[in-house]
Amino acid sequence: MISKLFENFDYLSLIGIALIIYVIHYYYEYFTRINPLPGPIPFPLFGNLPQLYIWHGGNLKKFFESNHKKYGDLFEFNFDTRAINLNRIEHIEKLLLASSKNPFIKILPDKNTGGFHELGLMGKGVLLNQDYKTWRYNRHFFTQAILSPKFANEASHLINKLFNELESYWDKLYLREGIIGENGNKMDISLWFNQFTNDMIIALLTGERSYTMAGYFNELSDDEKAERPSALVDETVKFVHAIRKHILGVVMFQFVSPFLRHYFPYFKNKSDDYIQNIKFLSQRMDAIIKRRRQEIENTPLDEPLPNDLLTSIIIANTSRDINYNKIDDKEVMRPMTDPEIRSIIFDGIIAGTDTTANTISFIVYYLAHYPDVKKKMLNEIDRVFQDDKTRPITENDAHNLKYCEAIVKEVSRIFSVAYVIPRCLEKPEEIGGYQWPAETMFRISIDAIQQNEEYWEEAKKFNPDRWMVEGFEPKKNSFIMFGGGLRVCPGRKLAILELVCLMALLFRKYEIDLIDKEAPLKTQSDVITVCTELLVKIKLRN
Repeated sequence: MISKLFENFDYLSLIGIALIIYVIHYYYEYFTRINPLPGPIPFPLFGNLPQLYIWHGGNLKKFFESNHKKYGDLFEFNFDTRAINLNRIEHIEKLLLASSKNPFIKILPDKNTGGFHELGLMGKGVLLNQDYKTWRYNRHFFTQAILSPKFANEASHLINKLFNELESYWDKLYLREGIIGENGNKMDISLWFNQFTNDMIIALLTGERSYTMAGYFNELSDDEKAERPSALVDETVKFVHAIRKHILGVVMFQFVSPFLRHYFPYFKNKSDDYIQNIKFLSQRMDAIIKRRRQEIENTPLDEPLPNDLLTSIIIANTSRDINYNKIDDKEVMRPMTDPEIRSIIFDGIIAGTDTTANTISFIVYYLAHYPDVKKKMLNEIDRVFQDDKTRPITENDAHNLKYCEAIVKEVSRIFSVAYVIPRCLEKPEEIGGYQWPAETMFRISIDAIQQNEEYWEEAKKFNPDRWMVEGFEPKKNSFIMFGGGLRVCPGRKLAILELVCLMALLFRKYEIDLIDKEAPLKTQSDVITVCTELLVKIKLRN
């Protein structure tokens, strides 16, 4: 028995010695690192995750703001790998070059892509693709489809159609005469915006209807239900929930180390769940692609096809493509495979839903606090629509709503949804006054740059009028709402169109006020900054 006790003691001692050696090695590497910069001291295995979760509640935006204030414009941090945070435009000029001769498209060091390989995301699509050749091929198809006039027309049509559906639910829940009860005409408008943009982007990209607005209505309504088959509603709600779970998985697989994901029970269970979830999403998307290919094959050549992104990508570089044999670039001549199509459709859904939904929520919040701005916006909307509160909005209307667009830009400048841009060096480079080796990780702080007094007059002031000054152009790289360089968001025109149209449809007909104007804006930041709740009262405009 004593011998067994010693055996156990020796075993425990060995583990203890190994841990001590690991900690000593970890901090030796840390204190002898190249170009040591100020920043929070990391912990073995966990990096700066304890500071993130204990002091900042897991809110990445607050973590970066706090460290910027404490350590200055150039600081470092460590989650799964060392990263340098950049807060000035002088630091980011090279990283945001729009030159194919010196393409900065890499977003992660190779040693930190294991998690995304586990999820089956690396080397595919656009968002997480670091291989320049395949990234360029995928982006060509995505950009060609999303910037076509037919696609913009389809977007305008869908905005009107889905907003009419949204209004029908609001009418039954909040606006119909005789509605009584504790809630009355009060609602969390941020949740409705989330459902709207889900249905909008999924329909626009896949050509298939999503019914999450109907699902949310069914959840809130005690008696009347949406005029949709319940099985169809449940199916699309399940699909959208899987997409949202996938986004959380991307966050975890980026910031949590492989050791914790593989051997720490809490993280391992979550990792396994996220991997199963992406298998479900892939099967669902493959079924949609297969169904659309069959529909295209069954459509006579002289009949038009739908204008959604999926159809455009499937027929690209085939005899049904109007640009067939007009492209000189041999690298983009072949049609896309189903896995390639699946990846860029996923990227479009992920990039185009929460970003738009949260931006419109922030717009509602700021307009409630700036009545003069709201009055100017209403005057512009009334001038364009001539008091007609029902006619469909057009793309041309959106182009004439210049002040609405200025509000979109100013809200995005002062309270950005996307608050950081990641970049990683493929070769040694001088950045921020230091020479860095290949594989160095950088994170560009959008908030710090867009609110810097050196680049913006009264930078902390919410002032959409600054965008209306004739000839006004922000200093280069000081407004990076849609990123920059070769990776600049290809859907930026669609995003502005959707936001301006949605603003006009909302405010030409409804009066929207915050329940509590003194309450701070409720948000949480991980991949992006999301509005967790925005309680408002809604009524018809007089």
